[in-house]
Amino acid sequence: MNRFVLLALVFVSSLALAQAPQRIRGTITSLSGDSLMVKTREGRDVTLHLPADAQVVTPKLTTAAEFKPGSYVGVTSVKGPDGRLVAQRVHALGPQVPQMHGAWDSIPNSMMTNANIESSAQVSGGNELTLKYKDGEQKILVTPQTEFFTFAPGSRADLKPGETIFTGARNEGGKLIAQRVAVSKDGVRPPQ
Repeated sequence: MNRFVLLALVFVSSLALAQAPQRIRGTITSLSGDSLMVKTREGRDVTLHLPADAQVVTPKLTTAAEFKPGSYVGVTSVKGPDGRLVAQRVHALGPQVPQMHGAWDSIPNSMMTNANIESSAQVSGGNELTLKYKDGEQKILVTPQTEFFTFAPGSRADLKPGETIFTGARNEGGKLIAQRVAVSKDGVRPPQ
């Protein structure tokens, strides 16, 4: 009986992993109907399938003034020399993006914090954001080098060869399904 329980747990765990979104970053090679072909930054060729209602967004550079207490943001940070987290990029998030704080892969040794801005305070070296998410709180330093991004609605016409993309795709029946694609525009690349 214990063997059966163990096999069932392994099976359920593998199903959960199969449903976890895969982060895809890369350069568009072509778009044919609902199939978006991408060369990943690791050099793999992947095909993303776009449902009819797939959302396309384009990033825009903005300023810190765009983000006030209560704003829901994603902050890519790295540890500074003193051990504090230092924001490299801050970008707007939609309500569908889960709250979290954990390792990230857009910048080497980076962390991602998806949270609401609780407050901002002037400190040595810049402003310190207090970010609250369901499992806790982070204090992250924003410096003059931190980049800020928002997103504008895009369309499939923005999915041109040579543009870069970011998406969290799900494997469904052996196909990578991309419900939302952030695509570069006017030289501004997706910050995620």
